[in-house]
Amino acid sequence: MTSCILLNQDYSFLNVLNWKRAMCLMAKQKVQVLAYSDHIIRTAEGLCFRIPAVLKLIKLIRTLYRSKVPFSKRNVLIRDGFRCAYCGQHQGKLTIDHVIPKSRGGKDDFDNCVASCRDCNNKKGSKTPREAKMTLRRRPYEPTISEFFMMRAKKMGINDILRDFGVY
Repeated sequence: MTSCILLNQDYSFLNVLNWKRAMCLMAKQKVQVLAYSDHIIRTAEGLCFRIPAVLKLIKLIRTLYRSKVPFSKRNVLIRDGFRCAYCGQHQGKLTIDHVIPKSRGGKDDFDNCVASCRDCNNKKGSKTPREAKMTLRRRPYEPTISEFFMMRAKKMGINDILRDFGVY
C-alpha cells in the first residue's frame, strides 16, 4: 500500500493518506501535488497515473493543537521506539509496565509507564525495578507535541521528505 503525505497550506504536517484518498482529493482539486512517487497506477481503459508522494492543501485548515500528547499504550510504545525499557528487545509483543506499580499508588501517565516485553514485565511483577534488580535503560518522560510528531514521522519513514520541504 502506498501512502501520501498531506501538508496544510502553511506546509505543516497534517496526516498520511492512502493513495486512493489522495487521488480523490486531486480529482476534487483540493490539493496541489508537490512531489510524485515512483509508483504508477494503470486503469482498465489504459490510462496511467503517477501516485503523489506529497500533497499540500489549497485552503488552510485550522487545527486545534493540544497542549500535551494524550496518554495511550500506542503513544508510550512510539515514545520508547517499540523497545523494551529493561532489556532493549525489539521483537515480540510489548506491554506497558508501571515503574511504580499501580498496587503501590502508581499512576497511568507518561512519567510512570514504559514499554516492556512480557518476560521483563512478568519478572518485575508488582515490585519496583530496584526490588526486582532490574535497571531501566532510560527514564520515562512526557514527550512534547513537536517531539512526538518528529518521532512519528521518523517511525513512518517520512522524516527526510518533511525535512526537504522545511516542515521539520
